[in-house]
Amino acid sequence: MVADSSYAVLALLQQVSDTPGVSLITRLRLDAALYDPAPPRAPRQNGRPRKKGARRPTLQQVLAELHTPWTLLTVNNWYGGGAREVEVCTDTAVWYHTGLPPVALRWVLIRDPHGEFEPQALLSTQLAYSPAQILAWFVRRWTMEVTLEEARAHLGLETQRQWSDLAISRTTPTLFGLYSLVTLMTHTLLQSQSPVVRTAAWYAKARPTFSDALAMVRRELWSCCHFAMLESHTEMIKIPRSVFERLTDTVCYAA
Repeated sequence: MVADSSYAVLALLQQVSDTPGVSLITRLRLDAALYDPAPPRAPRQNGRPRKKGARRPTLQQVLAELHTPWTLLTVNNWYGGGAREVEVCTDTAVWYHTGLPPVALRWVLIRDPHGEFEPQALLSTQLAYSPAQILAWFVRRWTMEVTLEEARAHLGLETQRQWSDLAISRTTPTLFGLYSLVTLMTHTLLQSQSPVVRTAAWYAKARPTFSDALAMVRRELWSCCHFAMLESHTEMIKIPRSVFERLTDTVCYAA
C-alpha cells in the first residue's frame, strides 16, 4: 500500500508489519525519533524486554551532516513528467514514541541536486525494499491522485446522494469506467487530431487535461447529429461555421 503522510501512524504501521504479505510506503517526518533495534536479551536478565536501542540522529540532522553518503538515482515518470535525477540516502531503524508500539522500518531520505524541491523522507514497513523501488512506487501514487481529483471535478465522484449503499457501490465503479472510456477515446482521437488545450489568462497549461479530453469526446459524439436536414424541419437554417464552432466549444466545456 502507498499512502500520504496522514497514514504515517505508529499503530497502523505496527498492524501492517504484523500482517503477512502486506507492506506500507508513506512519508516520514524529518524529526521522527529513530532508534537502533533493541539489543538481544541477556540470559536471566530481569525486567521488561527493551523496545529500542540507542537514539539515532534525526533525518534533519542526517540531511545537514556533511559526510552523509548520497547516491544518485534516476526516477522515471517523475510526477507526470519525464525522468528525474535525485539523491537518496537510506538505512533501517526503529521508530518509537512513548506509549506506542515500536516499528522497524526502512527510511529513504531524498533531496534534489538542483534544489528545486524541499528534501523529504519516505518509509517502508518492508525492510528489504530498495530505495529505487520505494521511490518509484510512491511517485506512481500521483497518477492515482490526479485520476481521483479529475473524476471528482468533472464526473461528480463522491458527490452521490443516493439513499442506498448498493446504489453508491454501483455508481462509483460506473464513474471510474466512464473516466477510463473517455481517456481511451481521447487517446484514439489524438492519433488523427491535434490536441486542443484550452487555457485562460490565470491558468496556463501546455498539456491537455481531462476537461479537454471530455470536450474532445463530446465534440466527436455530437458531430454525427448536426445538420440533419429533413423536410419536416423547415424551421432549421444554416449558420456560419465560425458561430457554430464557438457554440459547440462553449457547450462542450460547460456541459
